[in-house]
Amino acid sequence: MNNQPELYPSDFKDKVDSEQKLYIPVIYKFTISHFFAFLWMLLSIYLSIPWIRELGTHITIPGAVFIIAGIAYIPGYMNAFMISSLLFDKQPLLKVNDPSEPITILVACHNEETAIGTTLEYIKKQDYRGQIQVIVIDNNSTDRTFEKAAEAGKKLGLNLLVIREHKPGKNHALNTALSYTKTDMFITLDADTLLHKSAVRYIVSRKLSSPPDVCAVAGTVLVRNSRENFWAKMQEWDYFLGIASIKRLQGLFQGTLVAQGAFSLYETEVIRKVKGWPDAIGEDIVLTWNLLSTNHRVYFEPLAVAFTDVPVTLKHFFRQRSRWARGMIEALKVVKPWEQKSIYTKYLTGANLIMPYLDFVYTFFWIPGLILAFFGYHWIVGPATLFVLPLAMLVNYILYRYQKEVFRQLQLKIRKNKLGFIAFVLCYQMFMSPISVWGYIQEFFRLKRIWK
Repeated sequence: MNNQPELYPSDFKDKVDSEQKLYIPVIYKFTISHFFAFLWMLLSIYLSIPWIRELGTHITIPGAVFIIAGIAYIPGYMNAFMISSLLFDKQPLLKVNDPSEPITILVACHNEETAIGTTLEYIKKQDYRGQIQVIVIDNNSTDRTFEKAAEAGKKLGLNLLVIREHKPGKNHALNTALSYTKTDMFITLDADTLLHKSAVRYIVSRKLSSPPDVCAVAGTVLVRNSRENFWAKMQEWDYFLGIASIKRLQGLFQGTLVAQGAFSLYETEVIRKVKGWPDAIGEDIVLTWNLLSTNHRVYFEPLAVAFTDVPVTLKHFFRQRSRWARGMIEALKVVKPWEQKSIYTKYLTGANLIMPYLDFVYTFFWIPGLILAFFGYHWIVGPATLFVLPLAMLVNYILYRYQKEVFRQLQLKIRKNKLGFIAFVLCYQMFMSPISVWGYIQEFFRLKRIWK
């Protein structure tokens, strides 16, 4: 995927599908998708009976069912549900295409003196017609972030306010900036994240085109530094296909579960009513779940694109993803799935309850089973496990087509990254599950938080 968004002008106008005659209510899509997933799981169970018997001779039948459910039945059900849902997905047309409402962009920084100038430069390049106020929050930096931001703002002619927040923590930085925010809507943006030139226009357009109870819109975050090394190449496909597919699914059912702090839009007064960002390692996850529990909805806008730097070392990748897993547990503790108002968000948040189980089984049974398979012992990993691969490939194919259309509309190009794709499909989960398990353990034992 191309990481130079300024090279591609964005003059795309939303197409009007005047021939669409059939409208399927969301509840029907939800029901049909679950029905299809249930049928797929029944077929999987039927075909796996010999597998259960063989594995059961070594670890008992209940033990075999416990393992196989975690590596085949439940992942298969979730993939089937996702495929069916994505086939129904059709992004609502934008009713507002060229908004002019004033907007504030909050950029929380910690030691970002080398990146903040470029981030502000891309804000300056926005094709947004309305007034943009920028607030940069220097969160206890030990470098010249404050001075560099002020210098860049003056040079670019931005409407910029630079403030200091000495209490460490992104939540403290954003909550401080919230008190300075005067507009009805604001955007949060990470200091190492660059906006496509139409990103603000599209994300504001989606908010203004949505029902009144939509209080936040998550933008699309893609990888900017994917050429750097193997880790970045693999993550490029995770952001492009994996994370995007989950957000599309959640957006279809009107409950995007994470309006990520890297690039999202929020309604100012609603955020103030829920008392802003909580003191949590996954502050954006907990905030979003708080919003959903107050009977608000969170949407996703595929055309609002930003490019961010991802970790390029295993150490930093490990810290980031374990932090995400820990943030999910924090959200589950603060807002229980059954306390959500919508049936869709009950299901979407409730699905996270089984993620620790799936990651546990994958880490402690599937990975050792894969090693055993190399020595000819196919008790856990064998021909039957390949049955879930067609669904996984179909999900990736459907998402690739969706994302290809988004890129075409924005006049971006998908970078050729075959090695990263192969690694993403075959190996990515082998890193993700153990890292997630460590994140769950960190939260369970309340270990020290590591933010970066």
